[in-house]
Amino acid sequence: MALITFAGYPASGKSARVAELTAQLAPLLPPHLSLRVVSDDSLGIPPTVYDDSRAEKPARAALFTAIQRLMAQDTVLIVDAPNYIKGFRYQIYCAAREMKLRVCTVYVVATPDLCRQWNASRSDGRAYASETLENLLVRFEEPSSMVRWDSPLFTVLWTEESVPAAEIAQAILTGSVKPPNSGTLAAAKAPSDALHILEQTSTALISAIMDAQAATQGSGGLVTLPLSTSLKVQMKLPTRNITLSQLQRLKRQFVTVHKKAITLGTTEKGAVNWAEQSVADKFVSYLEENLKP
Repeated sequence: MALITFAGYPASGKSARVAELTAQLAPLLPPHLSLRVVSDDSLGIPPTVYDDSRAEKPARAALFTAIQRLMAQDTVLIVDAPNYIKGFRYQIYCAAREMKLRVCTVYVVATPDLCRQWNASRSDGRAYASETLENLLVRFEEPSSMVRWDSPLFTVLWTEESVPAAEIAQAILTGSVKPPNSGTLAAAKAPSDALHILEQTSTALISAIMDAQAATQGSGGLVTLPLSTSLKVQMKLPTRNITLSQLQRLKRQFVTVHKKAITLGTTEKGAVNWAEQSVADKFVSYLEENLKP
């Protein structure tokens, strides 16, 4: 249904604001929607992971995996984490867009001095080391309403009494849902026998072309090429002799291009058909285009 991403300085009061929003948002949601919160704390990720970039990377990956697992059409998911890297916020945005969820960002603002003060006063074992805190303050990448992955953006200052729950509810319940694009669609994989069909069909087509050329004695024109008992294709041969080496070179080029779609997948849904007839038709079109005088 929706994804709400919190961002802000470490020890800026994000978790307190999340608790406020959760309490105020719950009665505003329809009964069929559940409200979930995922955080470093809920995943058992200690603040010490931010002491070392080598430890931080797998911790961030664990958070992203949990976000993906909890996103659903019947869930409003709140992400309570530093989220200080704009690239990570973009990654979350892409995952939400793939799931066709509404999104918004809540930017919790506090001065660096207040963050230092609040961090030093923590007694729950979740305080950051002073050096780590300073490092995160410097590295923080501020959300912006001008970029799509942070928009709509709600900014909550440390002086404000509560979060704008009504406005956030409106954004996640009635805001536009952006459709997935080529950057967020999962690649559609080719069937396991696609490479075999590609090689077998193109090889059979070359043999049929050589036979047809011998039968027409190089006069060219439209010919029917039998590839099997049930598969035939038509091709317009040029009025000149085509050598086997030419055809094999064009076959290698054709196969190389289509191998990429087989191994990497494609986001062009419905545009790729790995049936023998489709492969044969594509190869014929490729040959006709490249054998023009």
